[in-house]
Amino acid sequence: MGENIYLFMIIALAVLAITDLIVGVSNDAVNFLNSAIGSKAISFKTIMLVASVGIAFGAVSSSGMMEVARKGIFNPSEFVFAEIMIVFMAVMITDILLLDFFNTLGMPTSTTVSIVFELLGAAVAISLVKIYSGDGDFTHLSNYINTDKATEIILGILLSVVVAFTIGAIVQFFTRVLISFKFNEKPKWVGAIFGGMAITAIIYFILIKGLKGTSIISPEASMFIGENPELFLLGNLVLWFAISWMATTFMKWNIYTIIIILGTFALAMAFAGNDLVNFIGVPLAAFESFISWSNSGQLATEYNMKGLSVAVQTPTYLLLASGVIMVVTLWFSSKAKNVVKTSVDLSRQDEGDERFEPNYLSRQIVKFSIKASENLNSIIPASLQKRIDNQFIKPTTYAQKAKAKDQPAFDLIRASVNLMVASVLISLATSLKLPLSTTYVTFMVAMGTSLADRAWGSESAVYRVAGVLNVIGGWFFTAIVAFVAAAIIAYIIHLGGIYAISALLIFAFVLIGKNYLSHTKKLKETKEEEILERAESSSIQGVIEESAKNIANVVKRANKIYSNSINGLAKQDLNSLHKNKKQGAKLANEIEDLRNHTFYFIKNLEEAHIGASNFYINAMGHLTDISQSLEYIGKVSHKHVNNNHKKLKYNQIKELKQIDIKLAEILDNTYHAFEERSFEKIGTILNNKQELYDLVSQKISAQVERTRSEESSPKNTTLYFTILLETKDLMTATMNLLELYYKEHDADVTPATLD
Repeated sequence: MGENIYLFMIIALAVLAITDLIVGVSNDAVNFLNSAIGSKAISFKTIMLVASVGIAFGAVSSSGMMEVARKGIFNPSEFVFAEIMIVFMAVMITDILLLDFFNTLGMPTSTTVSIVFELLGAAVAISLVKIYSGDGDFTHLSNYINTDKATEIILGILLSVVVAFTIGAIVQFFTRVLISFKFNEKPKWVGAIFGGMAITAIIYFILIKGLKGTSIISPEASMFIGENPELFLLGNLVLWFAISWMATTFMKWNIYTIIIILGTFALAMAFAGNDLVNFIGVPLAAFESFISWSNSGQLATEYNMKGLSVAVQTPTYLLLASGVIMVVTLWFSSKAKNVVKTSVDLSRQDEGDERFEPNYLSRQIVKFSIKASENLNSIIPASLQKRIDNQFIKPTTYAQKAKAKDQPAFDLIRASVNLMVASVLISLATSLKLPLSTTYVTFMVAMGTSLADRAWGSESAVYRVAGVLNVIGGWFFTAIVAFVAAAIIAYIIHLGGIYAISALLIFAFVLIGKNYLSHTKKLKETKEEEILERAESSSIQGVIEESAKNIANVVKRANKIYSNSINGLAKQDLNSLHKNKKQGAKLANEIEDLRNHTFYFIKNLEEAHIGASNFYINAMGHLTDISQSLEYIGKVSHKHVNNNHKKLKYNQIKELKQIDIKLAEILDNTYHAFEERSFEKIGTILNNKQELYDLVSQKISAQVERTRSEESSPKNTTLYFTILLETKDLMTATMNLLELYYKEHDADVTPATLD
């Protein structure tokens, strides 16, 4: 390798560090935004401002260089400069690819774990290359790798997952038993005691995790806290109890909102102060190595890197610049919101749209938990059980279910417990010098508290457990992929030098760009498609008016899906048919969601408007029939082309196009009737329905005749008949829906709606 390659690598690492900061914040935002966003204690803008101040404060007060990047995983004295630069380069390329992949999926993962296993993988790969070209004794690998530290980190991860979940569940259970869901009705001293404990935990967390070792806290104060933690905690508890009591009694402040604001600030600050080095630690270590080597006058293949063992303070201007990038990313990253959504959805108090499908393991865990719960309940005295159950009675909010997106996912008590327990656990681990991931702790605490709060009811438990298993599985997948990918990339760089680095960098940025564009396109499509809205009206006329937009939406999409199926078959376009099949499934899922809303819709109704429920149920039935026909047509069309069966004959395609044109005309007229609320036009559409029925029947007869007289394929004939019969079903369901609206609409009645 030429000497100029190292300057190129340093510039590339600087660019990678900025990219890593952006994708890293998108991932780690879930750590500190989850509780505040889920509880809706304060406005989204206020949450972002608090988190931004926390990040800026944490970045500037960051406690210097992350030792794990320099000497925590490998022994620097065993490597020369040329080898160390390959390790650092491989780590950064792997890191941005891995984090961007998880962000695109909307899954929270750990930046600490990814960086540690990437360092381990790249260092192992280069160590094996050194051993192979040397004495060939692979038992010497332990000389190069800090195996004790690596083992400690892996055990810390496993332990933190179990401990965070368990303690989160226990603390939430006892908090709820003592305070209940009616916490606003409790005496002020109850909130003050809870506030005193929570704020003490968060303040201790800020001092121990966020500011320890910085110039903000004097060495004497830091030493006093370290030597007298019990006295410090007791003094804080008394002080914050008094302040909480005065704030709630005289100033009428909500103590739980204060806890959430303070906790969000604390976790954001700790994230920037400690996890910042996950993104810039490696590039800074590489830069220090480059300066050291440049001044040595030695060859890159000879200069020993034992100098990395010495701690180096990070320049403040670099920390400040990193903080600015993190804050800007937090405000503008749609992927950050996507990752937060996964965590909030899994800890949501009520039932709703479940993102994860149940699997065998989640079903077995739920079955086992139900049996264990029944056995435990048989031991607890009935009177005590009843008193506990009373504390878990949730406020009934059926009338607000239709506007679920505007409701908090959980209450202020749970949000406060999430922040308090996460703060305590991370502080404790830091003071004991145990490595753990802030992502794992905050996520598992949130899952534990939601379990204890009985948020995982019989309606949602299998979905939530499946979601948690997916996320945990993703964490271990991160570790394995990080290790393997970094090892492979390090070996490729070792073989290919500057050409390999250039190719890998181009590949990484092209992939990130492609992911960004596809993510943006998906968001745009979701907005344009106007997801079906749930009805809230309490009368038939109200439901007709309100659901007209939904019907117009369904009809417009139905027209497109049907035409795409016919055109895809005509052109044998597998890609188009695959996309169309997904669109059919998506429409069916949205209509299924509307059907699931029927329970809450009926709960909203007054007795005088009970006819609206029959209308709503019938309309949902017809919409389901429409979506099922479209989904089936899309599925069989894709399957036929995908299996390379014989093409449909020219006459068959021509006949299907004739039906498509006629159906498109009817659906287009239907769309305009509902979009413009011109329900009188429905009569004209219904009068012309027989024309299409006759056309379909005629084509069925023609195909029967063709099958008897001409040479044709069985699969081909089956597909053709299937499409014609499903078209008939689609038309019947559409006409039934139109008749329902035509019969029930009354222009003289003013629609009645819920307040």
